[in-house]
Amino acid sequence: MKNNLKAFLYLLPALVFLGVFMVYPLADVLVYSFEEGYNSASQTFSGIGLRNYSFVLRDPYFLQAVKNTFILVMITVPVSTGLALVISLGLNSIKKLKNLFQTIYFLPYVTNTLAVGLVFMILFKKTPYSDGMVNILVRLFSGTTVDFIDGPYWAKMLVLSIYTVWIVLPFKILILTSALGSVKQDYYNAAKIDGASSWRVFSRITVPMISPMLFYLIITGFIGAFKAYSDSVALFGTNLNAAGMNTIVGYIYDMLYGDSGGFPSYASAAALILFAIVFTITVVNLMISRKRVHH
Repeated sequence: MKNNLKAFLYLLPALVFLGVFMVYPLADVLVYSFEEGYNSASQTFSGIGLRNYSFVLRDPYFLQAVKNTFILVMITVPVSTGLALVISLGLNSIKKLKNLFQTIYFLPYVTNTLAVGLVFMILFKKTPYSDGMVNILVRLFSGTTVDFIDGPYWAKMLVLSIYTVWIVLPFKILILTSALGSVKQDYYNAAKIDGASSWRVFSRITVPMISPMLFYLIITGFIGAFKAYSDSVALFGTNLNAAGMNTIVGYIYDMLYGDSGGFPSYASAAALILFAIVFTITVVNLMISRKRVHH
C-alpha cells in the first residue's frame, strides 16, 4: 500500500498536467460541440443538440476542406513512404559519404516550413516579371505554362502535394535508414548462399524486418496529413477558402479566429469529426498491422 501511494505521488504531476492540458480541453470541446447558438461574448447558448454537426456537414467550405485533406492524404502518405524506402535502400548500400548524404536529405526537416513555402512560391508562382522556374522548364520542353499558385485546382493540389512530400520525406528517410541498419546481415548472407534474387531478398527479408517501422510511418503519416494546415498557408496565404485550398484544421482555425471566427461550437463539432476520421483510420491501420507486421 505504501509503495502504491509513493508511485501515485510520483505520477501526480504528470496526471495533473494531462488533466489540465488534455482531458479538460477535450471535455470542453465535446460540450461546446453540442451547445446550439452559443454566444462567446455572453457565454450563453440557446439549447443542446446536433445542429452544430448538421451545419458543419452541410457547409460547402468544410466539404471542400475535407476533399482537399483526403486528396492530400491519399497522395502524400504512399508517395512519401515509398520514396523514403527507395532512398533509404540507396543510402544503406552506400559505404562512403553515407553520413553526408543522410545529413543532406535531413536538412528540409529542420528548415522552417514557411521558408520552404517561399522557395516553392518562387519556383511555381507566376509574377509580372517571371513565370516561375518550373514554367521556364516546361517551356523548354514545349509545354503549356500553368499558374501553380493562383491557377487551376489540380495545379494547386499538385504543388501542395509536392511540398508536403518534401517536408515529411527527411524524417521518414531517417527512420527507415536506421531500421535497415538494424537488420542482421546473417539473413542476407543466408539468402545469398541460397541464390535468392534481389527482389526475393527485399520482399522476404527486408520488408518483413522493417515492417514495424513502415507501419509506424504510415500511421503517423495519416495522422500528420490530416492535421495539415501550415503547408497550405505557406503556399496560398491565410485566405484558404478563397483559394479553395483549405484543410479541416484550417477550417477549424477559421471558425475560431479567422474571418468567420467567433463560432467555437462549429469549430468544436468540426474538430470532433476530424477526431472520428483519424481515429477510424488509425484503428483500421492497427488491425491491418496485426496481420502484416513482423515482430
